[in-house]
Formats: sequence, C-alpha cells, structure tokens
Amino acid sequence: MERCKDTEIITYRVATVADIDQIVEIEKAAFTVPWPAEAFYQDILTNRFALYLLMEYKGVVVGYCGVWIVVDEAHITNIALLPEYRGKKLGETLMKKMMSYAKEAGAEKMTLEVRVSNIRARSLYKKLGFQEGGIRKSYYTDNQEDALVMWVNL
Repeated sequence: MERCKDTEIITYRVATVADIDQIVEIEKAAFTVPWPAEAFYQDILTNRFALYLLMEYKGVVVGYCGVWIVVDEAHITNIALLPEYRGKKLGETLMKKMMSYAKEAGAEKMTLEVRVSNIRARSLYKKLGFQEGGIRKSYYTDNQEDALVMWVNL
C-alpha cells in the first residue's frame, strides 16, 4: 500500500468496549509506555467526557484517537496508528476528523501533549493550526522527557 488515497474505504466510528483489545494492540505497537486496557475500559464505560474514534481501512481498525471534551475544551488523550499505516496521511485525516467531531460537540479549543523529540507529530499538529503553549517537565515516565503542550482554536 503506497498512499491511502482510497478515502471511500476509510471509515470512522466511536469505539465500544468490544474494541478495547484492538485499541490496546495499536497502543502497544505505537508507544513505549502503552496505556493498560483498564484505562480504556474506565474511559469508555464510566467517563462521560471521553470518546474514542476508530479509523478503519478496508474493514480493519488501523488507528484511534481519544479525546475528553469538557465544556468548551477538547483534550486529546492519545492518537495512534499501526506502524504499517504511518506516513500515509492517515494520522492527519484522523486528527481532522476528531477536530471536526469536537467542534460539533461544542468544543472551542483543543489541546494535547507531545514529546518534545517527536518532530514528525509536532509538524503535523502545526500544520493543523496547533501552537506551542508550554512545557510539562519530565512528563513521560519512561525517560522523563518533557512534553510540549499545544493548543488550537476550533
């Protein structure tokens, strides 16, 4: 698969408890310190502010994005794609979809944290209009790396 220009075969849906195993597999493939399944169960079952949007390509879940929408602010909790689907503009497509969803849900601003070393992700977020807002010192527990806080008006 070169580029995913077949946007008609990319679909989105809200995750349910039945999707948690797939989310956790993507999480493990994407992050050095993946969230445990319990965190996703907690969000999906009891957190009325949380929503996970799944991206499916040809019927396979290839990515997801989590958000907490509180009043007029949306906080991206995580976004991840399976490694073999990176570099095909799917992350950008998924973020745009989540930004649109959050705006429709009443959010006026969106925020996220990103590793200061993750130049690729930072570049994507800047392309989508996010601006740097601050640093969270030693935010990541695996190596104490700082997180860059980014914001965008929706």
